[in-house]
Amino acid sequence: MGISSEEETIAQVLRKKGYATAAFGKWHLGVQKQFLPTHHGFDEFFGIPYSHDMWPNHPTSKKYYPPLPLIEGDSIIERGPDITQFTTEFTERAIGFIRKNQSKPFFVYLAHPLPHVPLAVSDKFKGKSQQGLYGDVMEEIDWSIGQILQTLKDLKLDENTLVIFTSDNGPWINYGNHAGSTGGLREGKGTSFEGGQRVPCLMRWKGTIPEGIVCNKMISGIDILPTLAAISGAPLPEKRIDGVNILPLMKGDPNANPRQSFYYYYRRNNLEAVSNGQWKLVLPHPGRTYIGFQPGKDGQPGMRNENFDFQGGLYDLRRDPGERYDVSDSNPEIVEQLNKIANEAREDLGDELTGFPGKNRREPGRLKN
Repeated sequence: MGISSEEETIAQVLRKKGYATAAFGKWHLGVQKQFLPTHHGFDEFFGIPYSHDMWPNHPTSKKYYPPLPLIEGDSIIERGPDITQFTTEFTERAIGFIRKNQSKPFFVYLAHPLPHVPLAVSDKFKGKSQQGLYGDVMEEIDWSIGQILQTLKDLKLDENTLVIFTSDNGPWINYGNHAGSTGGLREGKGTSFEGGQRVPCLMRWKGTIPEGIVCNKMISGIDILPTLAAISGAPLPEKRIDGVNILPLMKGDPNANPRQSFYYYYRRNNLEAVSNGQWKLVLPHPGRTYIGFQPGKDGQPGMRNENFDFQGGLYDLRRDPGERYDVSDSNPEIVEQLNKIANEAREDLGDELTGFPGKNRREPGRLKN
């Protein structure tokens, strides 16, 4: 399985307006040719088709995974590549693409595989930080972004280029010193608590995004596609999508609030929580917990419970971002409002936990015979 040919990516949307498009780094939307980026709107791809821990040296599943493939276009060019060179190589490819397309609109999707475990860093940053290998990896990623920003400046493109820097999930905290910090948020990667879902997002667009502002409104990664469509003047995908245009927030409009709710889906199609921004209702569900287990160290994972029975609860994210205090008993009207949002999600997208198939749920792509 992989991404359906009936779905439209950001690259496909922007190509309608003459953009050159490229993806470098991790893909993870299918490994067969029909699922790879060059078959879904990207002019170029150089990277890996899934997480680089899915390899024969995986600390807990060594016999399961094949050698990690490195792909250019839609062809495997190497098996078992040197992951210490990933950050440098993907950065250099991105810079080369920008230079080649500096005279036209371009879109670069640079998805660094690191700092996902197993951690690795090039010699130029090995031992440079005060935080061990994880710190070294972060310093190299910082270097990567600096190189790209400098390239935009050198080419006099930095005032006409939007740069978005974000992450795909919270830290895998059972990896201990090879993982990041949630900053006090509950749980981590693979959970529907804020430690797994809330991630940093930095945006720079000179002359459009005001400098030095902090936005506390709710946005999601799925909002990037409709926002870039609005900026470029490209039409939205023909099929309905779940993202919203957040350009007013980016421009600093204090009254803008384009995203009214968020659905926390995980596993096969489990609706585990809903939020309206300030309030979050965690629904009863089996899920991952790291609490009560000693984290691992130096690349070896600690234990975790994958099927803990969460009873759910209502949390005020403004006063209690760590989701420590269930206030459902004292706020029954808020619980009712959020349950209404949850039922709307179930009708639309389904919910395995309560047996809703979902009226608008779409199938993934499947391998052609």
